[in-house]
Amino acid sequence: MRALVALAAVTVLLGSGCGTTQRQTVKQSPTICGFLGADLCQQLQPGAREEAGLRYVNPKGTFTQYDKVMIVLVGFFGSDPAKVPPKDEQRLTDLFYKNLHEALAKRYQVVDEVASGVMKVEVALLDAETATAGARSVTMVVPQLRVLSTGYALAAGRFPFSGGAEAAAKISDAMTEQVLGAAVDRRAGGGSVDAAAQWQWGDAENAIKVWSSLLANGLYAYTSGEKKP
Repeated sequence: MRALVALAAVTVLLGSGCGTTQRQTVKQSPTICGFLGADLCQQLQPGAREEAGLRYVNPKGTFTQYDKVMIVLVGFFGSDPAKVPPKDEQRLTDLFYKNLHEALAKRYQVVDEVASGVMKVEVALLDAETATAGARSVTMVVPQLRVLSTGYALAAGRFPFSGGAEAAAKISDAMTEQVLGAAVDRRAGGGSVDAAAQWQWGDAENAIKVWSSLLANGLYAYTSGEKKP
């Protein structure tokens, strides 16, 4: 049995577990529906492995008409104020905006005014959890503990002492407010050694980087015509 656990752990280490984040199951909640709206919330469906945990794409959306984006970052929405101190909340919000702006600017012109051809991208952090920094670093670096922590991740669905975050996004036509799509995703710290030595919000930061890239690349797949809604 121990050999099987060790083999499974090594398999995860060599595979998807080596990422800086792990996608977690997203559970419908009043917070999600409060941000997206009840009607849109009900249309969310599970995403594929490389997509958000829950997502919606408007089948009638004419995505190829858009070449600009307007970013509306709400910051934290509906989360427990006691979980994230105000200074860290602001730091994570600023970090999200910076990463999202950089990722979208590679694909689109980023604007701050409503106009034709502009998508409004509204994003909110719904939750964030700190990692136990010292313990997380040790379990990722020491080989024996790394195998044990990977075995734990197989059973529990996340690595021990890891942090994480949850975010939601709504994309709409900036002029008409027609909803084009929505996504909700939750991530915890992954098994990559790159995620070991970091500050307590490092896993949340890594999740923000992944979301920014996923959102920019996912949108571009539709606006470029590569994918059809």
